[in-house]
Amino acid sequence: MPWEMKRPPRLAALAYRVMEAVVTNGGKGPRTVALVGPYGSGKTTLLESILFAAGAIQRKGAVAQKNTVGDASAEARARQMGVEVNCATARYLDQSFTFLDCPGSIEFLQDTLNVLPGIDAAVVVCEPEPAKMQMLKPYLKRLSDRRIPHMLFVNKLDKADAGLREVLEALREVSDTPLLVRQIPIVDGSTVTGFVDLALERAWVFKPGAAPQLVDIDDKDTEKAERFAMLEKLADYDEHLMEELLSDIEPPRDEVFADLTREFADGLIVPALLGSAETNAGVERLLKALRHEVPQVGAAAKRMSLEAGGDAVVQVLKTFHSTHGGKLSLARVMAGSLKDGAVLHTASGGDARVGGIFALKGEAQTKLSEAHAGDTVALARLEGVATGDLLSSNKRVPAAPAIEHLTPVYRLAIEAADRKDEVKLTAAIAKLREEDPSLVFDQNAELQEMALEGQGEIHLKVAVERLESKYGLKLNTHRPRVPYKETIKRGTTQHGRHKRQSGGHGQFGDVIIEIKPLPRGSDFVFLDQVKGGVVPRQWIPSVEKGVVEYLKSGPLGFPVVDVSVALIDGSYHAVDSSDAAFQTAGRIAMQEGMPNCAPVLLEPIMHVRIHVPSDATAKANQVVSSRRGQLMGFDARDGWKGWDTVEAQMPQSELADLIIDLRSLTQGVGTFEMRFDHLAELSGKLADQVVNARKAAA
Repeated sequence: MPWEMKRPPRLAALAYRVMEAVVTNGGKGPRTVALVGPYGSGKTTLLESILFAAGAIQRKGAVAQKNTVGDASAEARARQMGVEVNCATARYLDQSFTFLDCPGSIEFLQDTLNVLPGIDAAVVVCEPEPAKMQMLKPYLKRLSDRRIPHMLFVNKLDKADAGLREVLEALREVSDTPLLVRQIPIVDGSTVTGFVDLALERAWVFKPGAAPQLVDIDDKDTEKAERFAMLEKLADYDEHLMEELLSDIEPPRDEVFADLTREFADGLIVPALLGSAETNAGVERLLKALRHEVPQVGAAAKRMSLEAGGDAVVQVLKTFHSTHGGKLSLARVMAGSLKDGAVLHTASGGDARVGGIFALKGEAQTKLSEAHAGDTVALARLEGVATGDLLSSNKRVPAAPAIEHLTPVYRLAIEAADRKDEVKLTAAIAKLREEDPSLVFDQNAELQEMALEGQGEIHLKVAVERLESKYGLKLNTHRPRVPYKETIKRGTTQHGRHKRQSGGHGQFGDVIIEIKPLPRGSDFVFLDQVKGGVVPRQWIPSVEKGVVEYLKSGPLGFPVVDVSVALIDGSYHAVDSSDAAFQTAGRIAMQEGMPNCAPVLLEPIMHVRIHVPSDATAKANQVVSSRRGQLMGFDARDGWKGWDTVEAQMPQSELADLIIDLRSLTQGVGTFEMRFDHLAELSGKLADQVVNARKAAA
């Protein structure tokens, strides 16, 4: 219950905590804050409002009008969604902030993961809809695991209804770190008209086209009860505050803010703030909270286990390749200072010279002569340096922080429309992968296919568009092929003879082979069972070469596996026999004998682990069954409260667009990983379709 007002004692402990908070968080060092959250939550609009409030821009842009500081690339504006991290540095109340606007689509999550080691804090932006709270889990989970300070900004408050309390309850369910309700809504009927800040004990109401207006708190009983609940949460980590609450002593405001600052910086609480980026409501309060409570760069350096010293230490957060400007590395100076032209060392022993230092505001660049600890800047022409690298002015480079790398879930086959561009394509993909390490490039010799692997259909479409627009390539794309195999169900004995006489030395090779099926997974075995020298020893490897050559494409048109071929007899000619003749004889024997061995098609079966929220587990099971999968069971996902992992075995041919179904039934957050398990026989109409398609392609 709320307390009776009493005058608190003046305690040295309070003064110490306030001083400690000011020293560690209230200084003027540059801060870097990531804006993260799901697609559609309004991060880019929030960045516009922040820059406008800080005076960094004179007029706010709009995503729909394609004139925002963030999402400035052609691919982002065409889709009206972020496809990469955007950076903007501004000053607010004499403090420098760099905001990293991270893409909201789960398909571009890797960019967010790459910047996490170098940030001081994150603002997780969400919409005021309880049904969408599960979309926050991939972000909140990673931030909590890394103990990165983060607060929630419940956006679009002007469009919320009276059910905002349900939103806060839903947020508690998806946050691994305890949620601290710091602001509560003011509701008029069914409309949210403003909010009360529980720490400041002040209220604001929204005014169309104007800044929110400071008003008196009408419902003081509710405010006091909610404030008491907030202080109880803070007291979970502060014995002195707990004693004050138990003694019905109202703590001084300075003490409350000191506790908020310390517990936020330690990653013990997740404050929830309210506002509307579109109308600027709550943005100033958010900025002031960031100014007072976000720790300085030393805290991030401590998370990375960096020792204090005078050396410059730089964490590379993102790599950009522009058509004419060359390579830029978005980097955070974690310690020391850095001048233009400085030489930095990599952990692998390489050197890179800084070819320019720039402050960024979207695509706009401001040249700097020097960067200091805490600054996030773009460094030009750092050759041999990749996203995630830790660089130092000292040759003893500290170990780089571990970065989670997402497993590919979608694959797209690509080829240059003009074969002359194949080398150019490979070089362009290498640069593209520097920008986006979640892209995987695969060249499959067996399938004679090049493919890009990534996090979804849009992810790979953006990659293809950039290859075409930035590097002038024309590409063809198609659904990737499945590496089917074939085998046999019975054996046979076959004679193969190659004889040709065309003047001079002829060609003569004569073999008898025995073909037998082998157990699944045995691949291929060649046996020499010749007796009496009917085939000289030097030609026996030639027979095997001919057999192996044939096995690349069997009677059904696919590579043959799990067969044994034994050379049991044959004959030769003293003059006309040769390596080529016996290779041809072996191939002929296989070509004539294999159709008699009851060939069957084999398809690859993958072991799949599907990760979904628990309320979607039953639907995920249905998806597995509908795709010819065999369910192996499910269990709680390790470390993910409210999530399950479904284990199954599924044909690879059914996995090409599995991620689309999973995301459709989980608001975009479901994912999976797979590995090859075994080959299984495929028969009936499905096998006929595969074989006929292969013949048509041939």
